[in-house]
Amino acid sequence: MDQSLKSPGQSALEDAFHAMFELTRTKPAPTLAERLDRLARLRALIANNESRFEKVISADFGHRCATETAIAETLLVLGEIKHAAKHLKKWMTPQRVPTALQFLPAKNRLIPQPLGVVGIIAPWNYPLQLTLAPAVGAIAAGNRVMIKPSELVPRFSALLKEVISTKFDATEIVVTGIEDDISQAFASLPFDHLIFTGSTRVGRLVAEAAGRNLTPITLELGGKSPAIVDRSADLGEAAERIAYAKLVNAGQTCIAPDYALVPEASVQDFAEKVQASMRRMFGTDPANKDYTSIVSDRHYQRLESLVTDAAAKGARIVQAAKPDDPAWKTKRKFPPTIVIGVTPDMTIMQEEIFGPLLPILGYKDATEPVSYINRHGRPLALYWFGKDNATRDEVLARTVSGGVTVNDCLFHFTQINQPMGGIGASGTGAYHGEWGFNNLSKLKPVFYRSPFNRLADLYPPYGAKISRLEKMLRFMS
Repeated sequence: MDQSLKSPGQSALEDAFHAMFELTRTKPAPTLAERLDRLARLRALIANNESRFEKVISADFGHRCATETAIAETLLVLGEIKHAAKHLKKWMTPQRVPTALQFLPAKNRLIPQPLGVVGIIAPWNYPLQLTLAPAVGAIAAGNRVMIKPSELVPRFSALLKEVISTKFDATEIVVTGIEDDISQAFASLPFDHLIFTGSTRVGRLVAEAAGRNLTPITLELGGKSPAIVDRSADLGEAAERIAYAKLVNAGQTCIAPDYALVPEASVQDFAEKVQASMRRMFGTDPANKDYTSIVSDRHYQRLESLVTDAAAKGARIVQAAKPDDPAWKTKRKFPPTIVIGVTPDMTIMQEEIFGPLLPILGYKDATEPVSYINRHGRPLALYWFGKDNATRDEVLARTVSGGVTVNDCLFHFTQINQPMGGIGASGTGAYHGEWGFNNLSKLKPVFYRSPFNRLADLYPPYGAKISRLEKMLRFMS
């Protein structure tokens, strides 16, 4: 683009990128001490501003439960930092790799190196966690980091930009603005790796922009994550755990159970138990501080339209209140909603819900849930409830998803020694702990030839010696 046509924001964005880029090519990889220092500064930044982050996130949402911010955001990121700092020396150590017999006494090593500049396009639903958890992996791997927060959480974005600038040089970590021109230009920068968390629709656009630079990407998307309630399940226990996972952050969670598959004969009983659990945990008062608001009027209206569409097409709607009730709508609190009798032509079964709406589908045969799931895009998460281990293992073997929690929801995400990532339409790549370190490093293979190896026998002129060596190699292969 002609420089004269660029906005000041775009020019500043490119200048910040190129300053980082040049340093990644002229300076060696950060030492262990430098990386630990960056992680320590990030930890202090979060700990010292925890209450400020909680307040601005709540203001951006309209209301965000403080406990959910602490548990699902602050503590998770602090845990990521602590884990990375504890294990970083081991992760950075070159790995011994076996050497094939015919090349002995040579040796192989995998040497982790920083990729360079990592870009992070962050979402709004867990702005602190889903911005800084990927940054932890990038910092641990020795990269420089550029962050573009979501425009839906402007107060959080402004605070993050402010506090990052007080703890980090602009060539270590920088937070960009949220203006539209910057948003469009960010993914087009020639990053060494780009991480995007958000919708599948926007993820495709980000992938297209990154592809023009052959930029490797990690996409953390979403989709329709199912919860299967087996006939062997404790119905009350499953209902309570699914209800909690559906209503935490008012359902605005990429790995929330999107719908439940329940034995047909148990649908009504299950729905009643879910409703009872929702009321016990979150009540029926929109002023309840434990219940989070929907992030914007547009998202609230989208949820209303999903319910209206489902009702018009024959679904039965069970709600604590009507969404257009001023007591709820003025606070952007969407009433917990159960949708019974959904069909494939309903929009609610075609789009990721991202709100406190739980469709329930009945099934007759135990094979139906797997068949239904496999006819659709591979989900980011899958949940299975029951006591029949053989059926459980059959479901795990015949479905493919980003992650699974058995007899609960969400908690596979919190396992720091397990990778977090989708597959297909629900994403690509992974992070968390060592998985994030490796994903954001170049594990460079190095072969150290020994002076005692007879590799020179492979050189021409070929003759009897190569025939003997070929026979030996065939024997070893």
